[in-house]
Amino acid sequence: MINNRDEIIETIRMIEEENLDVRTITMGISLVDCIDNDINKSCEKVYNKIYKYAKDLVKVGNEISKKYGIPIVNKRVSVTPISILVGVSGGDPVLYAKTLDKVAKDIGIDFIGGYSALVQKGFAPGDRELIDSIPRALNETSFVCSSVNVGSTRAGINLDAVKIMGQKILEAAELSKDRECIAASKMVVFCNAVEDNPFMAGAFHGIGEADCVINVGVSGPGAVRAAVAKCPKDASISEIADVIKKTAFKVTRMGQLVGVEASKMLGVEFGIVDLSLAPTPAIGDSVAHILEEMGLEQCGGVGTTACLAILNDAVKKGGVMASSRVGGLSGAFIPVSEDQGMIDAAKSGALCIEKLEAMTAVCSVGLDMIVIPGDTTPEVISALIADEAAIGMINSKTTAVRVIPAIGRKEGEELNFGGLLGHAPILAIRRQSPKTFVDRGGQIPAPLNSLKN
Repeated sequence: MINNRDEIIETIRMIEEENLDVRTITMGISLVDCIDNDINKSCEKVYNKIYKYAKDLVKVGNEISKKYGIPIVNKRVSVTPISILVGVSGGDPVLYAKTLDKVAKDIGIDFIGGYSALVQKGFAPGDRELIDSIPRALNETSFVCSSVNVGSTRAGINLDAVKIMGQKILEAAELSKDRECIAASKMVVFCNAVEDNPFMAGAFHGIGEADCVINVGVSGPGAVRAAVAKCPKDASISEIADVIKKTAFKVTRMGQLVGVEASKMLGVEFGIVDLSLAPTPAIGDSVAHILEEMGLEQCGGVGTTACLAILNDAVKKGGVMASSRVGGLSGAFIPVSEDQGMIDAAKSGALCIEKLEAMTAVCSVGLDMIVIPGDTTPEVISALIADEAAIGMINSKTTAVRVIPAIGRKEGEELNFGGLLGHAPILAIRRQSPKTFVDRGGQIPAPLNSLKN
């Protein structure tokens, strides 16, 4: 734990001056025992179980924050993929979304994740129905987040699901075009999704998880940037990596402290600490600015992928020395609209979608919070998902796509979501048609490196 005088003083300074915070405490809740043939009874069970376990989550988070002086920005809940419940109950899946939304509002949390389906190897009962309902569910709720896993290293990539998700992203943006296309910002398409992710919009409570757990997502881009900035200009890159590791160690210890305390106070198991560097639009809280402190003129130029690889690796190494419960995604996030350095780089032309795609091969997730022109075709969005999923499948890592088509707007204009979601310029995307490829459908075979038994 944080238990010596120097560590305490340094942690206080990181909180006060460098935007260090616990980004989220997320309670994962299994809904397996809420399955029922009657959708109305199932929804009632879902509401009651979430309320029972999470009714004090916000209060406990605030008490821990006050006790230790550690900002806890978000309190969230993730649940079992709802498609599993739909497969038994039938009926309109949006009833589940509205139930999740109501309980989220009643207990005062920020988001609830798990309006999800896992279709990497095909569609089971309930999957198609849920996926088809996602745009409407997100447009008609305020707190619900959705995710669909379309591929894995072990299974390959479900190209039929990839095609559908391109259409659903566009539909979600269209339905919410009078609100900055916000519905599309609450859905993410994964390859190799993890079951204990505390971050939204991709959090769901995996079927292999315990009945109820507390997962913590820490965030320290400002603290890492400040530590790197203190290094002399002639410091070697290995020295820079060591500084990042030491800082990640301290940040993770803080997350462990919060997680253990929250699990005790709520009477549930402690799950994991996700030590991902999750930026915000606040000045000084940018992953891009860390890369620039490492020696780049601007994020997006040559050398960006190498610096990001060093950062991601050092964060993981520092974190695993601080806690035996490191999990989730644990690395560096690059959400364009949520990172002021990324926003500046995109506006200047230094950062483009192609470079972001290259960066996803070495960072924590994927193409995140990227705004594209509103007249982008669904086939282009689907092919973008396929590209990103292929990177994840081949490299045995989690990748994802969260793009927002800006309906009625063109490249160079901007969407402003507000809050932690930030704002972003509309980036150009290649328009050459991939329709024939996307329409082929079927299963992209798993790579040879999936055969590890």
